[in-house]
Parts: sequence; C-alpha cells; structure tokens
Amino acid sequence: MKPIYGFTVAALTLLLAAAGCQCPVGGASEEKLNALTSEEEAAGWELLFNGTNLDGWSNFKSDSIRPGWQVKDGALVCVDPHDAGDLVTGGEYGAFELLIEYNISEGGNSGIMYHVSKEGRAVWASGPEFQLEDNEKAADRIRCGWLYALYQPPIDPKTGKTLDATKPVGEWNQVRLLITPEKCVHEINGVKYFEYVLGSEDFNERVAKSKFSKMPLFAKAGSGSISLQGDHGQVSFRNIKIRSISAAK
Repeated sequence: MKPIYGFTVAALTLLLAAAGCQCPVGGASEEKLNALTSEEEAAGWELLFNGTNLDGWSNFKSDSIRPGWQVKDGALVCVDPHDAGDLVTGGEYGAFELLIEYNISEGGNSGIMYHVSKEGRAVWASGPEFQLEDNEKAADRIRCGWLYALYQPPIDPKTGKTLDATKPVGEWNQVRLLITPEKCVHEINGVKYFEYVLGSEDFNERVAKSKFSKMPLFAKAGSGSISLQGDHGQVSFRNIKIRSISAAK
C-alpha cells in the first residue's frame, strides 16, 4: 500500500503544480507569519510587529504599554479594551503603503489611524481613521473599511447594499491602506473601497461638515505615527508591514 500511497501523493503534487497551486499537499501553509520575504525586503518593506513582543510600540503619549495589549499565538491582541488604550508606532510615516491583518471579536470595534501627532490630546484628534469592526453586530454604524465620518464605499450592484468585503467574525481579514499626496486608497481582502486626496477641496468640505471640524490638528500633519485603537472591543492583529514611498520628483 505504501508505494501506491506515495504514487498518489506524487501524482497529486504534480497535478497541483500544473494548476499553479503553491500549497503543500498536507494543507498546512508554508507562509511565515510576521516575517518579510526577500522580495519584500528588497522593495523596502518594514515589519512593524515581530510576533513575539511589543517592541516598536507604546501607548499614546507614553513609554509603556498597558496590560490590555498582549502577544498571543503570534498576534498582537487587545485582550482587555478597558485597560489597553491606543497603541502608536515609534516611527513616523508620511507617504506609505500599509498591509495589516485583523481578526475582530463579535460586536468588536477598532481602527487604524495614520499621521497621528503627539500634539493632540488623543490619536483621533489628528489621525484619520480606517474603521475596523464587526459589521454584523457592532453598535457603530460607520462600517469596516470606511474613513471614519468622511468616506464610505459605493453601493454593490450585486447586493444592493454598501460594498462589504469583510469576512465573518473569527476569520482573518487583510487591510491595504495607501496614503500618498496624489491619492489615498482603502482596500479590504483585495477589494478596493474608494479613493480620496488629503487636503483636496472635496476632503476639506467633508471635514468641515463632520465632528472633526472642531479639531484644529485633524489631518493637518504630513506625517506621523500609525495607531491601533484599543478601547472599543477585542481585536487581534498580525502581519503588519509598511513601505515608505518617496515623494515624486
């Protein structure tokens, strides 16, 4: 029986290779979590979370991290939103491309903020927010992937509802956030939601009609920290990678 089994596995491997599948026959992924490939390193990507500790992060306006944030099973986890607060990177970024995977809890709510300034009294006083939440049960009606209170995706003609590419609670989703002076793009799981331009007439008009109109520092900085919100529910993050983009000459 062993020779037959070996032949079957070999044949299956050849068939999968011919079909372009890079997955091992056993079904386990060979992709390393919280690591950069040689191609990513060559392209200038930086790993913001190493999967083992919280180096490179701190609570906003603090040198430490509250116990509500922990590293569990290779993920950066907000286990207790009552004692977590918002995390910020030690580094600051202007134009960049960010990749990050998140897994939200039932009814959970979080967010990714960028261009966060230390001058504000809170991260959201300066940093625009890429909303993260459980679209099914979260109380906040501003849904996952939206630029909080400013932009949302169009209607999906397939469903007649606002575009939603998120996976159910308990599954990992990937965010791609592109921020440049020319355009900003929000994507979830490879689906583009919308574009906008920071400081454009359209952007400024939307800010003027929002709660952010009363925040003089909001979206004014050309660079700043990346922030992960940790006071609205349990959420996990992994594979956090960023690539700085040089200004066009």
